[in-house]
Order: sequence, then C-alpha cells, then structure tokens
Amino acid sequence: MRESDLHNHLYTLTSDMSVRWPHVLTGPGDDCAVVAPPRGSLLVTVDQLIEGRHFDTGTPVNLIARKAIARSVSDIAAMGGNANAEAGGWALATGILPTGYPHARELTDALHHWAAHWGFPIVGGDIASGEEGGPLSLTVTIAGRPHPIRGPVLRSGARPGDEVWVTGRIGNSLASGRHLAFEPRLTTGAWLCRSLGERLHAMIDVSDGLGRDAARVARASGSRIELDGPLVPLHADVTHLHTAVGDGEDYELCLCVSPGAGLPARAPDGVELTRIGRVVAGSGCAIVIDGVASDASELGWDHQ
Repeated sequence: MRESDLHNHLYTLTSDMSVRWPHVLTGPGDDCAVVAPPRGSLLVTVDQLIEGRHFDTGTPVNLIARKAIARSVSDIAAMGGNANAEAGGWALATGILPTGYPHARELTDALHHWAAHWGFPIVGGDIASGEEGGPLSLTVTIAGRPHPIRGPVLRSGARPGDEVWVTGRIGNSLASGRHLAFEPRLTTGAWLCRSLGERLHAMIDVSDGLGRDAARVARASGSRIELDGPLVPLHADVTHLHTAVGDGEDYELCLCVSPGAGLPARAPDGVELTRIGRVVAGSGCAIVIDGVASDASELGWDHQ
C-alpha cells in the first residue's frame, strides 16, 4: 500500500473522531491535531516497539499493535492516572515500515482499535519507509490525567520504613509470550490512589526488570530497597528467582506505601498484591535470601 493510500484510509478511519471524542477538535489530516483537554496537569509518555527487540518477526499484527499501545498505557497506570475520554486522553503514533510491508492497513486499524479499547483516540502521527527487510518500528505517545485526588504518583516519594509491594506475578514474560497480552494496571493503580491517598508514596511499572526498576525508585528517592527473595511472586514457569527479577516486560506495578497500610491480598479487580520488601536508608536495590543480600540494581534490561 502506498503511503498516500494509507493516509486516505486513515482519514476515512478517523473522519468521525470529533463526534466520538468531543475534546478532539481536529484529528488527522492537518499539520497538527487540535485537542482541548480539561484544565489541570497532563501525564505524557512515549514508548518504542521494535521488531527483533520487543517482539519476534512473525508476531500477529493485532498483538504488535496491542503491545505498542499497552506499553504507554502501563506508564500512565504507574502514575495512578488514566487516559480515557473523561480524562481528555489522546495519543500519537508513528511507524517506520519496511519497504513493501504488506500489513500497513491492518496495523493502522489495529492501533486505533486498541487505543479505543483503553478509551482514547489516536489524533495523529507519521509514517516513513525503512529499508527493505528492515525491522518494523512503532512509537506511541499518550497523554492522560493523574488521579484527580491523589495526583501523580512519582518514583521519588519512597522513604525508609515504607513497605514495598508488587501487583501480579513476575518473570519469563518474553519467553512465555505474556508480554504480548499483558493488562496495564489502570484499574489497580486508580484504586491504590483512591484507597491509600498520600500513603501511596511511590510507584513504577516493571518493564525493564524488577531489580532495575526498584533501583530506579530507590535512586529517585535517595534510599535503598531490599527485596525479600522468597516473597517475590513468580509465575509457575519461572525456574530461577534472579533470572525472573531481571527478565523485564512484566508490566506489573511496584509500589512503596506507608508501613501498616493494610493492603489486601487482592485488589477489587482481582489483581494479586504481595508485600515483597522494605525501604531502608542507603542506596540501590538488593535481594535478601536467608539474611544474605545480593545486589539487584543491574538485574534488568539495558537499552543502550
């Protein structure tokens, strides 16, 4: 499909956007979209999805599109926010398509489908042709709103004495294929904001590995996180704790809360909640097993 043909299809696909999404005054077709969100601060995030790095060649187009959207949605969830129409959410999507790529229309449709699934429109973007046989590359930017009462949950609020918790289970996401169908923890994140308020001190989504991402919270907060190894909830197909902590692509939430916050074993949406450690004075992140601590700060993906 020629780029001009894909543009024409995109304009047809989004011709009723201003009716479906009233905060979008002008969608794709001009040099810029025109969006009139409600007042207040915005959450803005961007993520890339690259063939051979984040998904294998031959992955179904629908799952590629789903993950491209879901990765950025997970960032919104990690701040306790939302990107639905009520929050005035919107997205931009760009793609580098290998020359002769035969699934351009299918991919475009799927991207818009999954954006609408999580409640927001794709208001614009850009398409470019890459080398023949080169990797497919997608970039998705999403804007949303922080929780209206708690506000944005940053990485920098953890303090010594806090409990460290995680949603769901960890490990083996890439090899198992779970990374293609994970559910961003929007509902859980919003419930945590609502139920804990200011007792929810810090949060991050576990995309690059529990060890590396927990270390990022520790660094931003000027403290140290110690993970109690036997308590980390692992998927049944995980064979080694340290490997699981470094696998990445889990897209669960790791959070630091006031001691004695009294979280239940499951959130109201059924997502598991597990206390896995503590925040102490110091720096970095460690896994503690039988009283012996090992550094976990570098267990995870390095994108350089």
